Amino acid sequence: MSAASGTKEAATGPLGAGAAAWARLRAAHPVAVLRWLRAGVLAMVCATAVVYLMVAGDGGQQITSARRADAAVKDIRDARVAAKDADKALKAVADIGQIQLTGTGNEFANAAASISTLVTAAAQGNAAGKRGTKQISYVQNQLTAFQQAADTADDSAAGNRTGVGPARTALNAPHLNDPETKQPLAGTGGLRASLKDLERLQRAGLERQRDEGWLDPVQLWCLAALPPAVMLALVLVTGRLLARHFHRYVSPRLLAALVVTTGVAVTTAALTAHDENRLAAQPWAGEPGAMTLVLSALAAAAVLNHFAYRPRLAEYRYPRP
Repeated sequence: MSAASGTKEAATGPLGAGAAAWARLRAAHPVAVLRWLRAGVLAMVCATAVVYLMVAGDGGQQITSARRADAAVKDIRDARVAAKDADKALKAVADIGQIQLTGTGNEFANAAASISTLVTAAAQGNAAGKRGTKQISYVQNQLTAFQQAADTADDSAAGNRTGVGPARTALNAPHLNDPETKQPLAGTGGLRASLKDLERLQRAGLERQRDEGWLDPVQLWCLAALPPAVMLALVLVTGRLLARHFHRYVSPRLLAALVVTTGVAVTTAALTAHDENRLAAQPWAGEPGAMTLVLSALAAAAVLNHFAYRPRLAEYRYPRP
């Protein structure tokens, strides 16, 4: 390959294309460049509106899902308290020594029913995927076995306690430890240990939900700030062009459009962050009143952008490129 062909290939590559585009831009009439800048600013206003609508829609759905997961964590925590109450009730009945006559008692029945109800409710907000579903099923099976063991308990053993021993073991057995790490093994132990594992799984799933998508603070603020940042760059280029070729300053209307757009972007991110922190049942960003105000403000920014460039463009009868 000759040096001439190599130079020609470099000129037609990405760098050459970029250099050619820059050369055409520098050679363009200032009025044409102003039209491009006006279109770019308008595009950033529209981009801000798109970001807001996505945050109000998808972000609101994510907050709703996180709210259900948070409720599931609370249900499991309450189920652990109910399991502790069931153990106390079972022990109290065994201490009386008449379990064959009185049964396990109302307090135990109520506590066991509460565990079942709370675990079933937690399944509606499962945030741990298939692992969470599997663990919920495992807990329900353990609860059934625990109730059966309690229902078949008797008073035959000395001290009237060993008779409920299998039931209390099914409830209170601790985790087995890993032989190497000596750490508790998930999926082992009694019902209370399994409820603890389930709560840990759901809490981890909730934390993942609150740090994904529009609920991720970094992603939220970066995407919300991107259109105003590009718009600011276009306004600065506009100011330089007006000062150099027209000996004019940037129109206050254009600055007002920039302020409105930036305000909407900041408000969108702030409202979403606030809704995420309190897991709002009705996120403010998606409220009809807020949506009307935001879209009206962006429409006003688009109008301000149009009239900000109009005086300079009206000075020339220059054909559109």
